[in-house]
Amino acid sequence: MMVSLALLLLGALAAVVAPRLLARADWPEREPVVALWVWQCVVAAVLLSFALSMTFSAAAAWQAVRGHVFAPAPRGVVEAYALGSHRPWSALLAVALAGGGVWTAAMLTREIHRARRRRRQRRAELLVRSPLLPGEKPGGGPLVVLEGVRPGAWWLPGAAPQLVITTAALRKLKGSRLDAVLAHEQGHARARHDWLLHCSAALANGFPQVPVFAAFRDEMHRLVELAADDVASRRFGRMTTALALVELNEERGVFGPGTAPDAQLPQRVNRLLSPVPRLPAARRLRLTAAAAAVPVVPLLIAFVPALRALG
Repeated sequence: MMVSLALLLLGALAAVVAPRLLARADWPEREPVVALWVWQCVVAAVLLSFALSMTFSAAAAWQAVRGHVFAPAPRGVVEAYALGSHRPWSALLAVALAGGGVWTAAMLTREIHRARRRRRQRRAELLVRSPLLPGEKPGGGPLVVLEGVRPGAWWLPGAAPQLVITTAALRKLKGSRLDAVLAHEQGHARARHDWLLHCSAALANGFPQVPVFAAFRDEMHRLVELAADDVASRRFGRMTTALALVELNEERGVFGPGTAPDAQLPQRVNRLLSPVPRLPAARRLRLTAAAAAVPVVPLLIAFVPALRALG
């Protein structure tokens, strides 16, 4: 029971403290890819803590579960976990955490179905606006050009991602600025940022009161754009990428006075125009390694009694 409570406390503590610590950090905008990795490791650690807590609680409450979980373990290891105590509380905790797990799976499934439905609708609308030529297959081309009076460029995720750009954008963006916009969208497609957005949205919608999941969703939307900006700026320069973003979005009133429909765009442009040096490679490596070690912490807590018994 103590191991289950320790894992539950660890997951709850990480869910509350981790978003605050990351919000105070000054490096995520400098290294959005590393920040994406750190967030994924933190969320994985929270989910793993709850899953392990549920497993040990169920093993303490029911002999059948205990037999499956500790089937290959020596008797001394089983005794080290003191699974026979507090059975009513263990059963209650296991049922509550199992319910959370089922709800999480349901939210992920719902988000996947919604994403597929939106994708089909957008592709159907795309076929209406850009009919196929004779002999052309749906989704056969990586780039689709649409007639449009407003500049726009976006990508459609899927098994065969497609870049969509309007004729107004082609008229307005010239040379390397057009290439920068396309590189930005290709950065999204290659990194499969849609999966991060779907998973973060499912967790935040399923558990709106959990700080780490709400912050995870918000940061994923912000960091994937910064990461794609960096992909474009490394190929075509920060100034070119910033000007391309301005020209592509200036008609939407993003950069004017008043409430902007997308407040992140001015911040992204300012970031490109006022670059801050990247973190040293050694610090990037340390952050990556430290983040990878975060999900290991609940595993260590889970196996401490077994290691002591075997030692």
